[in-house]
Amino acid sequence: MQNRPFEDVGVMDRDLMRNYNMLVHKNDIVYILGDICHHLPVEQDNEIIKKLNGRKILIRGNHDKKYDENLFEEICDFKTVSLNGVYFSLMHYPMLSWPKKNSGSIQLHGHIHADMSYNQKNRDEHIFRYDVGVDANQFCPVSVNQILDFFKCR
Repeated sequence: MQNRPFEDVGVMDRDLMRNYNMLVHKNDIVYILGDICHHLPVEQDNEIIKKLNGRKILIRGNHDKKYDENLFEEICDFKTVSLNGVYFSLMHYPMLSWPKKNSGSIQLHGHIHADMSYNQKNRDEHIFRYDVGVDANQFCPVSVNQILDFFKCR
């Protein structure tokens, strides 16, 4: 659907899983901001999710299904967390406003399948909102440190 540079869906799935598991370790906490799988039966989705490293927290997206809840530490629609001294608001959808927006908090989201220019434009306009989707991040997960470095928060 996004005209991604993969030969086919199978190659894309393999590469996305490889990229994820190369960067995410067994005990890392991972916030998945929705749409973890698409166009597959939920049983296949669960098999894919089982193969992904980390302690997973799902912030539901519009394509998420009723996955096996045992595969996640938590499933919710919205979450706020403080990581490395910075407050984050996590949601699948981009928000115009979020808790502590005017106090340096960062909103992380997916959904829009933007490229990196979207994140750069937000930064240039002093909007602390970041698309963590694979399309904007070289088909890889993004660490908190990468986001803090991107916004020069440390």
